[in-house]
Amino acid sequence: MPIRIPDHLPARKILEREGIAVMDSRRATRQDIRPLQIGLLNLMPNKERTETQFARLIGATPLQIDLTLVRISDHRAKNTSEEYLNTFYQRWEDVRPQKFDGFVVTGAPIAHLPFEQVKYWPEMVEIMDWTQTNVHSTMFICWGAQAALHHFHGVRRIRRAQKAFGVYRHQTRDTASPYLRGFSDDLAIPVSRTNDIDMASIPPDSGLRVIIDSDEVGVCMFDDPEHRALHMLNHLEYDNQSLGDEYRRDMEAGLNPNLPVGYYPDDDPERTPQNRWRSHGFLLFQNWINEIYQTTPFDLSLVGTGRM
Repeated sequence: MPIRIPDHLPARKILEREGIAVMDSRRATRQDIRPLQIGLLNLMPNKERTETQFARLIGATPLQIDLTLVRISDHRAKNTSEEYLNTFYQRWEDVRPQKFDGFVVTGAPIAHLPFEQVKYWPEMVEIMDWTQTNVHSTMFICWGAQAALHHFHGVRRIRRAQKAFGVYRHQTRDTASPYLRGFSDDLAIPVSRTNDIDMASIPPDSGLRVIIDSDEVGVCMFDDPEHRALHMLNHLEYDNQSLGDEYRRDMEAGLNPNLPVGYYPDDDPERTPQNRWRSHGFLLFQNWINEIYQTTPFDLSLVGTGRM
């Protein structure tokens, strides 16, 4: 939460340059509290596991969060029963009239397909446009981030010669970003993707800022102020076993996958992996939720209108 200090205290400018959340008197007097409305569009086949991973991060806050689980309207999940989906999820078409303070769009195992060949791409385009009028801040993850970068900015993807798979060192590139408060300069982040972003295809006037990247696997996260969005290409939400389960699944499918980099102790798949990214996962989501809380309108109907 922000610290409230005298408006003209000399330390204020220093703290703001360092990315510390500082609240002035005017903002403090208008602080009202209501539950934050956050939606999760879950595009992953294993809905239960993915919703648990994100709910774990979203729920670790002193603020009250109302989490709405959302699914693509006309897509049938292969790994989750229709009964489960009807019980716990709402179709996007049904939540379309609602406003949200925050919205998360997950990855999807369809990175091999051109966007326009994805069966539900027309609805995805509608959803991405809808976030600009009905959502205060959106976090796009993995394929969701690639899709949003393509849709909003025309950014292209490049197929990697070899899948980036494992836990890689990353570096923070914008220490003043409110989303990186408390982040280490160097951190470990799980990666599982076959595509890179073509940095040369980013329009010079896009306003996109790289705030985390890696010398080994390239850009990790963009801040996109124009679209009130974060684009996270990697997976701070992963639990301890996510990469290991993917590795074993691909082994059983006869795909002969490489061992995930930096994941198993001494590269021994019989040993239990250590989670070296959990704290930064919690920190990212707490920073995101805190930023939403500080900037979203108290009147939810004003979300997306540019009025407070």
